[in-house]
Parts: sequence; structure tokens; C-alpha cells
Amino acid sequence: VQLQASGGGLVQAGGSLRLSCAASGSGFRISAVDWYRQAPGKERELVATVTSGGRTNYADSVKGRFTISGEVAKNTVYLHINSLKPDDTASYYCGANLFYDDGTVVALMGQGTLVTVSS
Repeated sequence: VQLQASGGGLVQAGGSLRLSCAASGSGFRISAVDWYRQAPGKERELVATVTSGGRTNYADSVKGRFTISGEVAKNTVYLHINSLKPDDTASYYCGANLFYDDGTVVALMGQGTLVTVSS
């Protein structure tokens, strides 16, 4: 089972990106997917969450510019980033708790995708 984030790249300030998070494997359900980012020398920051019911939540630092979407039940979630700023430069990760029928819960964090914003 893997969570894979993709879609990062080098973008000019003011540009946009769409990051993707996909979960591979089967036999589990996911109740929510989180997007995190970690800039060099800084702590990891939770930036957005979407639940299987469609509820979303955003860090104050990204409200209005970041949009999380997708279908948690289909294990595919996106993070749309608009009006990119150099401060958005970071590795972006997606994370989720995987719930199995036997009661096992596995906390999973995928490999990050690097977003670099040039001024």
C-alpha cells in the first residue's frame, strides 16, 4: 500500500499547480486525506484536509489560494494551488489513516513532491 504525491515542479510566482495524491492497494477505507508541506529548515505544516464526506479544512496561511478536492472514497485527492508565492516553496506530502476490516489502522504518509516557486 502506498500514497503517492505528484505534480510538483518549478513555477513562477503567481502561477498555479495541481498536486495529486493517489493511494494504491485495496482492502482498506480512508476517512480523510491531509496535505502537508515542509519548507527547508521549517517544521512540517498541515495545509489542507478533505474527509470522505466532502468536508474541507485549510490552514490560515493558505486559505483562498489552496483548494483540496477529489474523492476520498476513490483514493484520489488533489491540491490546487493558485497565486503561488516564493514562500510556498516546499515539499508537499499527502497523508491518510487506512482502516482495515479487522480493526487495523495504518497511518501512511507518502513521498513528497517538490514545489519550487521562483520570484
